[in-house]
Amino acid sequence: MTTPYDVIVVGGGNAALCAALAAREAGARVLVLEKAPEAWRGGNTFFTAGGFRFAFKSFEELCELVGDLSDEEKASMDVSPYTEDDYYDDLMRVTEDLADPDLAMMLVRESQPVVRWMRDQGVRWIPMFGRQAYKVDGRFRFWGGLVLEAVGGGAGLVEMEYASAAKAGIDVRFEAKATRLTVEDRGAVTGVVVRTPAGVETLAARAVVLAAGGFEANPEMRTRYLGRNWDLARVRGTPYNTGEAIRMALDIGALPWGHWSGCHAVAWDYNAPWHGDRKVGDGFQKHSYPLGLIVNLHGERFVDEGADFRNYTYVKYGRAIIEQPRRAAFQIFDQKVIHLLREEYRIREVTKAEDATLEGLARKLEIDVDGFVRTVREYNAAVQPGAYNPAIKDGKGTRGLTPPKSNWALPLDAPPFVGFAVTTGITFTFGGLRITGDAQVVDAEQRPIPGLYAAGELVGGLFYQNYPGGAGLMAGSVFGRIAGRAAARAALGR
Repeated sequence: MTTPYDVIVVGGGNAALCAALAAREAGARVLVLEKAPEAWRGGNTFFTAGGFRFAFKSFEELCELVGDLSDEEKASMDVSPYTEDDYYDDLMRVTEDLADPDLAMMLVRESQPVVRWMRDQGVRWIPMFGRQAYKVDGRFRFWGGLVLEAVGGGAGLVEMEYASAAKAGIDVRFEAKATRLTVEDRGAVTGVVVRTPAGVETLAARAVVLAAGGFEANPEMRTRYLGRNWDLARVRGTPYNTGEAIRMALDIGALPWGHWSGCHAVAWDYNAPWHGDRKVGDGFQKHSYPLGLIVNLHGERFVDEGADFRNYTYVKYGRAIIEQPRRAAFQIFDQKVIHLLREEYRIREVTKAEDATLEGLARKLEIDVDGFVRTVREYNAAVQPGAYNPAIKDGKGTRGLTPPKSNWALPLDAPPFVGFAVTTGITFTFGGLRITGDAQVVDAEQRPIPGLYAAGELVGGLFYQNYPGGAGLMAGSVFGRIAGRAAARAALGR
């Protein structure tokens, strides 16, 4: 058993790279093991929009992070502060107060410092004009607490982080699948067993960080833990997140933790491939549903499209689709709002139909015609007067309708009508490992396992039921940096 490394990081996405960069910054010799081939590097991070949810007190703090905003761009932006209290309250609200309060507070308080640290590591940021803002009275009004994304989205974030890792002298091995943790008699982790195209080898390390995602690409585990129909969900991201890192930890006594029957899911194009397409990236997602209606094959609505900003509803609504007939739903819009739809609605790889009549649209989408027409007529009759503003929760809703549409309710009456067919796309699973405040993995007796740390999607206890958009990448970075620093301290005896 030989290795020149102090810290081995298992995984190759944002959380793993942040852990590796932090460990290297602390003086450790670092190896990153990625079981995917290099062409698939980046894990689920590649398939994200690259948005980061972090707390900030003022617009000036944002401008410092971006750095090169012109005076004209600054004048065009309308951004409210997003405080630590706002962040914490949003996280606890959408997780039904189940999120571990210590982990939640750590995420919130470390969010902006870690974004600043990432900037120093070479990650660049830009405002999310096209995804998180509507132009109102000549200014871009940012909503939902999410403002900045990495340049180039998820793909750009991956490129910048790997460039930073190379510059820092971090070694990366692709097609190197960690299959087992090695443990000494006293229970400390001493390395990993790795399978490569050349065979099996054992690599020693003084500390190991697990950051290899959840089990969302494993249909057997999805069915076992998430339940019926989840083996039929489309996988939004990488096909390589199949749960081995979680299983390795459980095999040496780690404590399962978090919402094992829960996951992050989205509305995903109905005819998307079974796994993510790196050419299309996150373009298969369809997130402008608050502007229109969502119906199933019977033409019936089943959620309140305007309950909240999409940041706070898209995960649970993505899951709701899998319970509908044929795991299908349809997002319906008219010409009053079509110009407001996000760019993902304009890609070539989209399942859509358009027609001058509701009946014709239903036939093209193979929705029950009578049920759909009846739903739209009842909805139109229930829409109440009021000022429409997609950049705020405008309170323009319906009356006497079940489910209601609580905000952004406009009559669907301006043809031609456009419909997009979607299904459930799973992003990542919520169940995983329990960690300490230093990101050290805990065993079933509630004791930290010496030499073992974790970060990213395989950490349990933070997300339950739902998820505020942009918190996943942020959590990966926050706990990745914590894990990398702690692993380096342990490895170097500091």
